[in-house]
Amino acid sequence: MAKKPVTSRSGRFFKLAGMTASVAGQYAGQKARSLFSGENDEGARSESYTRMANRITDTLGEMKGAAMKVGQIASQTQDFLPREFSDALQKLQKEAPPMPFEIILEQIETELGKPVGELFEYLQEKPYAAASIGQVHRARLHDGTDVIVKVQYPGVDESCDSDLKQLRLALKLGGLLKMPKESVDQLFKEIRERLREELDYENEARNIALFREFHKSDPWVVIPSVIPSHSTRHVLTLILEEGDHVSEVTPERYDQATINLIGHRMFKTMADQLFRFQCIHGDPHAGNFAYRPDGSVVMYDFGCVKKLKPEIVEAYRNAVTAALAEDYKALDSYLIDLGARVGSQPAIDEAYYAMWRDILVVPFDSEQPYDFGESSIHKSVAAKTSTVFKYLDSFKPPVESIFIDRMIAGHYWMLKRLGVQAAFGEELRKYLAESSTI
Repeated sequence: MAKKPVTSRSGRFFKLAGMTASVAGQYAGQKARSLFSGENDEGARSESYTRMANRITDTLGEMKGAAMKVGQIASQTQDFLPREFSDALQKLQKEAPPMPFEIILEQIETELGKPVGELFEYLQEKPYAAASIGQVHRARLHDGTDVIVKVQYPGVDESCDSDLKQLRLALKLGGLLKMPKESVDQLFKEIRERLREELDYENEARNIALFREFHKSDPWVVIPSVIPSHSTRHVLTLILEEGDHVSEVTPERYDQATINLIGHRMFKTMADQLFRFQCIHGDPHAGNFAYRPDGSVVMYDFGCVKKLKPEIVEAYRNAVTAALAEDYKALDSYLIDLGARVGSQPAIDEAYYAMWRDILVVPFDSEQPYDFGESSIHKSVAAKTSTVFKYLDSFKPPVESIFIDRMIAGHYWMLKRLGVQAAFGEELRKYLAESSTI
């Protein structure tokens, strides 16, 4: 039997407080054991981390809302938390269990001010999709228009700040935040701002209009349009635009040439948003993209959009250009501009930069198509993550560009799952050579 969802602010607080107390207790116990044994048992610490990670993951998955969203972001940010947590939090990337339908109906009627029967010809009870802060139901307007209705879970908006404070406290008391307080402050401020925007569906409607304008010359980019009469801050109704989930892109319906075309188009949308529009879709996971056999790419969910500062885009452009050219002195300088390198620390050994460059630029370093389906870049990165401890004082999470990194990582996994075979080096160099004032 499914647990009754926690929607009240006080209920959420006590649920998260219980999680925090449990994590803090486990951390204190692990520290005490290592103190009395006089040993730093890596296996015991990893086991303790795993228990804490599972407790946090289970609680966040049940809670939904801001806390679950932060967990999703953390799972994609490898330098934010120990590996055991990143691994456990991957579970939050999967679809969340749905909210009971009667709660959804009540939320729609409260927000739109009319009975559901007056608003829609029908509203499907089974969710079209369920996520961290809301779920989507298929419906039809009385004029016959097929739509989807995105409904925010009650209590999520009002509990955002409280959720974030509790989650931060849990991570701190669990000894899990491997960053200076200043960096933690910046990171949580950035996450809070993005979440505040994402919790406002009127803001998402404006973002949709913006991205439809961005991609108006790309007929193969499909972005659902908004039905204003059926939308508010917590309910968003959109024209139904269907496509195939990445798991449905199979050889029976998509030949390799079409998959490669989709790959090039996805790379173009990503590069256009980063270098030309300086405004990126900040939540690039498999559930927010769909595909059609004609090579079209359908994009969903514009709640998390990051408008980039021109100087950050320029620093990113310069850093990538320097890395490709193996100019590591310049790369070091541009990483300081980007906020990723602590400028007061000594210059980094060029061999360290060369190691990461040789791993990360492989898809762009040859004129021959790169087979993303067979890619092991993520494994090579994981194998080298221990090397960051040598330079822990020299680097910090680049808060201003964290969503750029998230976008690129998300696209890497989609290109891998699609099995794209493409050479992006020439396309990338064209974007890098453009003036940032476009």
